Amino acid sequence: MNKAHLYLDNNATAPVRPEVIEEVCRVLEMGGNPSSVHYKGRSALHILENARKKIAAAIGADSEQIIFTSGGTEANNLALKGVVGRSCLLVGATEHDAVLQSAANLDRDVVILPVDNNGLVVREALLDAIDQRGGVNCLVSVMLANNETGVIQPVAELCRAAKERGALFHTDAVQALGKMPLDFNGLGVDMMSLSAHKMGGPQGVGALVIRENVPIRALMEGGGQERRRRSGTENLPAIAGFAKATDFLMELIETTKEMGCWRDRFEEKITTSCPKLIVHGQQVARLPNSSCISMPGVASETIVMAMDLAGICISAGSACSSGKVKASHVLKAMGMKDAVAGSSIRVSLGWQNQEQDLDVMQQKLLTLYQQKVKAE
Repeated sequence: MNKAHLYLDNNATAPVRPEVIEEVCRVLEMGGNPSSVHYKGRSALHILENARKKIAAAIGADSEQIIFTSGGTEANNLALKGVVGRSCLLVGATEHDAVLQSAANLDRDVVILPVDNNGLVVREALLDAIDQRGGVNCLVSVMLANNETGVIQPVAELCRAAKERGALFHTDAVQALGKMPLDFNGLGVDMMSLSAHKMGGPQGVGALVIRENVPIRALMEGGGQERRRRSGTENLPAIAGFAKATDFLMELIETTKEMGCWRDRFEEKITTSCPKLIVHGQQVARLPNSSCISMPGVASETIVMAMDLAGICISAGSACSSGKVKASHVLKAMGMKDAVAGSSIRVSLGWQNQEQDLDVMQQKLLTLYQQKVKAE
């Protein structure tokens, strides 16, 4: 990345920590396949299982519940497509595309759950849908924290109510990891998706945390790795890097709390200077590092390009749509008109950022806003 650029797109990918890079390189140099029985293989297996234990301890899970994947997208696909015996899938309207697209391609009864104007799943709609279809037939998927707005869903509460009716419950916690305390067993969910690259770990590695009694079939067939739930030689260097990143998890969570104060001051300043700007999700709990803003009348792509020319990296909604800039489905689900949803940007802080970074962002955004007003 060009060092002249200010990076404020950490919900897409956070910079890899130097200590993680060192660990990845160390394991790359070691070599060995965890499935081999000789010395090199046993050494690799030791690294793999230690990483599994370390990640499990960091998220309040048991090591046997960790299934390593290539990232959050594969974990979501395995959760939604792999579960057997559930004929109905209920997903929130503001879910990541990895959930929504998986749901769209399933030969099941799929229910898209509405959200309110803050982006929270409507509890009554969820419970009504479960009751109408019979709880034991249902799998529910509601993300813990939204990747665009940062809005935090009351997953523990929703999960408890859904499971009382016999439903299984999955949560996409990719954005939550490292930004808020995470306790798999405390949440009570049956499955949880994770990814390393949102919190200083390497890209291309994640996990599905899954309770032992959940009936699930492998989508990747082969050698039967990962307890026969995900075949293929494990990406050992990346997994080791994932585990190393958890060394900084508590520090990152504490730093992220401080970021919430920076974020709030930033939003107060820009809305005072630019009255037409809209900040989404302000009335409910959000990830402290995230801010989703709309500038009605200016397309998201224009704002992103203007900031890039000014030396600032931000994004428009999710960064997982092959580089396409389009109106946010998250904001449209929250009841925003196309003009608002199509003018949104996401500012997201990471472990390497400082409060003054948001001061720079505020100045550049104000300049763009003033240009818009003058043009009108």
